Amino acid sequence: MLNRRQFLILGAAATAATTMLAQPADAAIRYKPERSIALHNIHTGESVKTVYWAEGRYQTGPMRQLNRILRDHYSGDVHAMDPHVIDLLCALQHRLGTRKPFQIVSGYRSPQTNAWLASMSDGVAQHSLHMEGRAVDIRLEGFSVRRLGRAAKGLRAGGVGQYPDSNFVHVDVGKIRYW
Repeated sequence: MLNRRQFLILGAAATAATTMLAQPADAAIRYKPERSIALHNIHTGESVKTVYWAEGRYQTGPMRQLNRILRDHYSGDVHAMDPHVIDLLCALQHRLGTRKPFQIVSGYRSPQTNAWLASMSDGVAQHSLHMEGRAVDIRLEGFSVRRLGRAAKGLRAGGVGQYPDSNFVHVDVGKIRYW
């Protein structure tokens, strides 16, 4: 049985852990009054550069734009992306010291698209976080897969997979793991 002091310490630790999980991947962007991101979908040719966080909250219109550009380019299905994925990309852009747009190889994937891709390749997870809007495959002009992957790993914000043969890096906001 916990005494009052142990209970309060445990509660404080749980609150701190929850707060840390809800924060952006990089402390450098956490306190910015605005957060912006630039993306270019290599399959649709669409680009967006937008402020998606302002006045202490995610902005509805810009988040809709980001969801659209990160849609399943095979089916056209749009899904709400986890805002922490966008924060992760913003933090990665900041860490690399660039404002160049991320080239989107894959954002959201419908279950049908994911199943089709998984049937054609061993590199596609059957229960991919792409289907939950929690993962993005990216490139960045002027940055090698190795450098981009190393910077993403340094954020310790989720999974990072490097695919040098296909020239992209997978980032997600799931458990921290690397491949």
